[in-house]
Amino acid sequence: MIAVLLSVAVGHAQPLSVRPSEAQFAGMAASARWQALLHINQGATLRGIGHSYVDDNDFFLAADGATDPVAELRASWQALRIPGSPVRCRFPARYRFLAEQLGWQAHDPLAQCHEYRQWREQMPTGQLVLVFPAAYLNSPSSMFGHTLLRLDATPDPDSVWLSQAINFGARTDGLDNSLFYIWRGLAGGYPGRFSVVPYAEKIREYAFVENRDMWEYALNLDTDELDWVIRHLWELRDINFDYYFFDENCSFRLLELVKVGRPQAPLMDDLRFAELPVNTVRALYAANLVTERRYRPSKAGELEHLADGLDARELAMARRLLADPSLADSPAFSRFAPARRHVIAQVAYQALRLRHRQGPRDSANARDGLALLRIVQRNPAPPERPLAEPPAPETGHDTQMASVGLGGQDGTGFAEFGYRLTYHDILDPLAGFLPGAGIEGLNIRLRLSEDDGLSLESLDLVNIRSLAARGAFVKPTSWFVHAGLEQAPVAGGRDLATFIQGGPGASWNWGGFRPYAFAVARAETVTGFDPDLALGGGTELGAVYLAPNLQLGASARLLYFTDDFYRLRTSVTADMPLSTDNAVRADCARDTWQGQAVNSCRVALRHYFN
Repeated sequence: MIAVLLSVAVGHAQPLSVRPSEAQFAGMAASARWQALLHINQGATLRGIGHSYVDDNDFFLAADGATDPVAELRASWQALRIPGSPVRCRFPARYRFLAEQLGWQAHDPLAQCHEYRQWREQMPTGQLVLVFPAAYLNSPSSMFGHTLLRLDATPDPDSVWLSQAINFGARTDGLDNSLFYIWRGLAGGYPGRFSVVPYAEKIREYAFVENRDMWEYALNLDTDELDWVIRHLWELRDINFDYYFFDENCSFRLLELVKVGRPQAPLMDDLRFAELPVNTVRALYAANLVTERRYRPSKAGELEHLADGLDARELAMARRLLADPSLADSPAFSRFAPARRHVIAQVAYQALRLRHRQGPRDSANARDGLALLRIVQRNPAPPERPLAEPPAPETGHDTQMASVGLGGQDGTGFAEFGYRLTYHDILDPLAGFLPGAGIEGLNIRLRLSEDDGLSLESLDLVNIRSLAARGAFVKPTSWFVHAGLEQAPVAGGRDLATFIQGGPGASWNWGGFRPYAFAVARAETVTGFDPDLALGGGTELGAVYLAPNLQLGASARLLYFTDDFYRLRTSVTADMPLSTDNAVRADCARDTWQGQAVNSCRVALRHYFN
């Protein structure tokens, strides 16, 4: 190690034919850059510490390269020292590493690498940006958001249409349903690969098709550090990694790639059980890598903002214009001031584009779109009404939660202790999260009561709820799915039920007040009670109020079961943030089984942490 450092320090050039000593090999293999180039697990996960995360023999030149970084370095030196070797074209970052470590001096050592050089010329080298499209509940792989990297030619925001996106994702055949997809994703059943695509495609996919806000974080890697990243990105073409939803996911791999550019950055040093996109952003901030943040609203968000600037009469005209642009010649449209005609036509045009954002091009839609654009252009624009930037994801509460509370049930006092692995429910503090979207995994509550001692009150394996508000032009479907164990009212009291329930619904948004209605189906089994499997159906009506300093909820769920019994649950909840990572929650519920009711209230302190 000392010999290596000394040779580099004094600029000593080692001839290609001179084999480094074993001490030199060991020293170089232990360096942070070589460890990053091989994706060696430094302890970030418990699987294979000291071994490479790469799960592809094509990535290694030594038979035991995945588990022995020194052996892989020896094999790399043996192959890369040969002038004109095709291996140099396969591993340009490894070549640079050895050349700098051993002082190799060659004029244009990659001259024979025509394919690599052609690809390299297409890669922008101005800056590297982390992009965070917000959560998308309709895709199991994007429920917590997604991250990708972007290479820009310049820091100019208008140049992003020519940028390249670096994405890491699971490779699927598209035949698995959502449940099987989740299971294989949790168990590492898919390979994951890097890909490079034009960033314009990602803007269309996320902001236009999936209606997701996007956050862009410019990183301060310099030109030399970017050169390492781009060289290594070439080395990762068609290379497989194991893909796990919770830890070895897109965010995890992107941190590894950034670390190739700046190996000393403390990005992968700590053990993590899960790697959520929002924590990736926080890790980059903690490593002083972020220089600037930009917000790119979804097209649906832009349309909603424009439509909010119309009164009821103008909104009605926008709907009529959307159906028939020729109404622009009617007296009813002409009575609006020119600036208002501009906004009305702009709303109708954007609604038309959003409505037909998918599918083949339709000549009638193209004709109507052109007609609406002409109306926009021939009427003067009013002063722009800027869209307010919501709180950024990294400003929200941490992703795990512990709680302690006190309460009473029909005159009996109890204490409760809770823990949630991840990540947010609809009534948690709102800042940084998508309003109306809740995703909870492994949420447990234990109750200590005077009568029953310590018992399991509930265990949510998964609880996902989407209150996607319907607007004047966008009509998304709300839905929920909830599975686990809970104390349910039965004949003579309460008992532990294993259940799964869910259903579609609709919700609306009126100034933070969001009423909703769900159709509900439920299957459950309660040990010792007939039938073994009870099937029920019914409805849930409720409303939430979501404001920065207060979240309120009220609901009523009525279910009729096939075994001729019914159950009614009504509840009210209030959640008040005390700080970013602390809140107090109070709730009361009344559970009724065939007219027999159980009433309970509790108040709890909730602390969020990572």
